Amino acid sequence: MNRKKQYLKIKKETPKKREARKRVSDFYPTYYIFTTEEACTQSLRCIKCPVDLLKGIKSEFNFCRTGCPLNNKIPIWIEKVKNKDIKGAFEISNETSPFPEILGMVCPQDVLCQGGCTLSKTISGSVAIGAIEVYLNEQAFKMGLKPDYGENIKKIGKRVAIIGSGPSSMSCATFLLRGGVEVDMFEKSDRPGGLLTYGIPNFKIKKDVILRRFRWMQEAGMNLHLNSNIETPEQIKRMMDDYDAIFVGAGAPRGRGARMKNEDAHGVYNVMDILKHAQKRVFEDFYESILEGKNVIVIGGGDSAMDAVRTSVRMKAKSVRCAYRRDETNMPGSHKEVVNAREEGVIFEFYTAPKEVIIDKDRYVRGLICQKTKLGSSDHTGRRKIEIIENSDFTLDCDVIILALGFDNIVFPWYDDAQINTGKWGNIIVDENKRTSNAKIYAGGDVVRGADLAVTAAADGKKAAFSILEDFNKNK
Repeated sequence: MNRKKQYLKIKKETPKKREARKRVSDFYPTYYIFTTEEACTQSLRCIKCPVDLLKGIKSEFNFCRTGCPLNNKIPIWIEKVKNKDIKGAFEISNETSPFPEILGMVCPQDVLCQGGCTLSKTISGSVAIGAIEVYLNEQAFKMGLKPDYGENIKKIGKRVAIIGSGPSSMSCATFLLRGGVEVDMFEKSDRPGGLLTYGIPNFKIKKDVILRRFRWMQEAGMNLHLNSNIETPEQIKRMMDDYDAIFVGAGAPRGRGARMKNEDAHGVYNVMDILKHAQKRVFEDFYESILEGKNVIVIGGGDSAMDAVRTSVRMKAKSVRCAYRRDETNMPGSHKEVVNAREEGVIFEFYTAPKEVIIDKDRYVRGLICQKTKLGSSDHTGRRKIEIIENSDFTLDCDVIILALGFDNIVFPWYDDAQINTGKWGNIIVDENKRTSNAKIYAGGDVVRGADLAVTAAADGKKAAFSILEDFNKNK
């Protein structure tokens, strides 16, 4: 049969997921990994678009590779999976991506690689790129294969300090190690990974998958310094003296508030407080749940809000609601996560804006006064504005309120001493090569972009690593 017609015969499949009634009792992953048969069958659906022939040419067409911030060689490794060449697929997958098995789980493929897939414009639907990517890498690991971290590369006599250990930092370290650079990574928390470890729940990605990558990097020679917060001018001055370059991947760690009355009451939490608390329970650092038996309201409609509501269910909350100012269609988070949350018993309150926290005499949360909203005219981005409906106040009973409204940058005290320029929102300003105003310091990820995707952070770290290596070569 003509390969280009296989997608007409083979139905698009996505990874199977565990039943809701079973998965709400634990933090094990929601989705199963493709079997070999499933991955090979789904790879047959790829029609091998002429991605590279059109590379660099302005075109109205989008493809899987052009939709990927890392420019991954997707059709090539899909072809190798089809031919059951796992080793070849693994090498191609890891050549351009610093941690493909992780990004295959957390990337919004529907708007990136799969959104660019030619088949996504047809009734057949896109190739299941993310699921195949996870399968081929995990299968390779079972076969004993390991990523290349430059173990056999001669060291070039340069040292780089990396501040933070999230996606951009992991990516930068990966490509620096491959270039023969000695890397020291400094992480303020007790475990590495940044938001991948403490900001994304275990039911979306198991943490041993992330920690495995750090173990491999350490085996390749990277020095990982945990509980090492870089926060003083003296620390950054010493670092600038001791290292040939510095990469800043400190993220956007400040959670946004809702600007409502009594927001400082007992029982109002930022989403990261809850997600980190839950993950530490998974790590068995402690066992108590601060949400057990509570009536919980999560304010927000993005992926962090979906993580919060689904986490609350697993932390044995009595009830869980999600309050969002727009409708379901306009939610910025992943649609499949909304579906998963609803399956797990979460109640959605759409067209709902928070106004005031109801408190008792000891300032503990007892409810939330809300207002009904409607969608008005479009703003300059094309998104419709939110309008409050007059005299529409109503009350939702609750004991806990979780704010999942996004994250902001922090201007660290040492930025001035390092001569790092920042933008209006506290983000570090970089050029196209990820260099800051200090020629010795580079930056990427959320600390530059504001809260964004893991894959765009990984692309930043990769670009910064290549720029650092290029500068080292120039200065030989």
